[in-house]
Amino acid sequence: MSDAHPTPVAVIGAGVTGLTLAHLLDRQGLPVCVYEAQARLGGTMRTSREEGFLVEHGPNSAQETTPLLRQLFAGLGIDGQFEYAAPASKNRYVVRGGRLHAVPLGPTALLGTGLFSGRAKLRLLAEPFIGRANPDEDEDLAHFVERRLGREFLDYAIDPFVSGVFAGLPEKLSVRSAFPRLWELEQRYGSLIKGAILGARERRKRQEQSKQSAQSFSFREGLQALIDALARSLGDKVRTRAPLRGLRPEGAGFSLELEGQAPVRARAVVLTIPAYTYEGLEIGFDCAEARRALAQIYYPPVAVVFCGYRRNPLARPLNGFGFLVPRREQRQILGSLWNSSLFSGRAPEGGLALTVFVGGSRQPEHALWPEDRLMDAVAAELKDLLGLAPRPDLQRIFRWPRAIPQYQVGHRQLMGAVEDCEARHPGLYLGGNFRGGISVADCVKSAHALADRVAGALAG
Repeated sequence: MSDAHPTPVAVIGAGVTGLTLAHLLDRQGLPVCVYEAQARLGGTMRTSREEGFLVEHGPNSAQETTPLLRQLFAGLGIDGQFEYAAPASKNRYVVRGGRLHAVPLGPTALLGTGLFSGRAKLRLLAEPFIGRANPDEDEDLAHFVERRLGREFLDYAIDPFVSGVFAGLPEKLSVRSAFPRLWELEQRYGSLIKGAILGARERRKRQEQSKQSAQSFSFREGLQALIDALARSLGDKVRTRAPLRGLRPEGAGFSLELEGQAPVRARAVVLTIPAYTYEGLEIGFDCAEARRALAQIYYPPVAVVFCGYRRNPLARPLNGFGFLVPRREQRQILGSLWNSSLFSGRAPEGGLALTVFVGGSRQPEHALWPEDRLMDAVAAELKDLLGLAPRPDLQRIFRWPRAIPQYQVGHRQLMGAVEDCEARHPGLYLGGNFRGGISVADCVKSAHALADRVAGALAG
């Protein structure tokens, strides 16, 4: 690629968003090249095989909330490797009083559960009669839930759920930015309960699923199968060990300074890098407000601890997705995912595999503990909560010092600065999981939207 022959699209960052975007543009016949700073692709999405166990270093599963996912997998030729989570995945647990309580899946189960008190259940009857919030107010999730559902549902339903999805704190997250469907249900229907019923009909028309009802999935060889398939589809259009150092306008496009390479010219540039990496870029045009906005997005640290047992030491198999820990329980972990109960091939025959998550916004210092202290804390919690006394045959720790972007109160204003930067510099696009949602499905939807914008602009 030379200065004399600029490529139409340069994509910076080879995570799910960047690779999917490049694949979609390539399928449309647009010349594209992806530049990744690291030696490998996929960001936190990594899978390895060790001693008969399949080990996920980051996310362990995704949710099928949009038909765009299966369309992508079919186009990549990996739909045959696709695997839904086992039926047991519907069983999810929350810790209360040192015991695991099943999350109720319907009105009858809700009446009989010990997870919530009778007073908390009665409080739900008032929800349809509570008014809407001011649509101009950026309300935090904690206030939103306590206002509509009561304190107990905040403590034992939403708080653990938020720690499982964002590794975040409900009083910090913006309900409108982090959970836009909840905000929309209240604004449109005036009630979460009424909105859940009426909104389900509309989602069926769009062939979409809510994140509460969507099925979890992975691939037989783990989520990295998606990254590998995207990389195969792009071939030599992906360059690794090529960190972006600078970006400036040039003619009808941009000039990119990449470490170890000659300058690259492109008609359009799509940045799909983490928000915190913008600070180190030399940008030769005015984007100061956007850079200041992106620097404010917090990424808490998370430690992922994999535990593998060649023989299940429990009297019976774990039957469920896993468990989450509310903050009020004052435990040392965020929760645990039961890998070998969810998907095939995660452990040797008769074995057990699970993953424990530590740190997040709730306890960021825990994610950075020395290895021996971290393992001791995980072992103590698993013994107390599951009766899992023996140490694992295989234990691995993966630390993500900046794991998940937090959509905190004020996030919409930050994204406004990003939108303004794009508007003032046609051909420049800023994407990634700090914008449009953090899930795999969100990233794929964002990639489709970006591909439409880029292709339309270039055609124009």
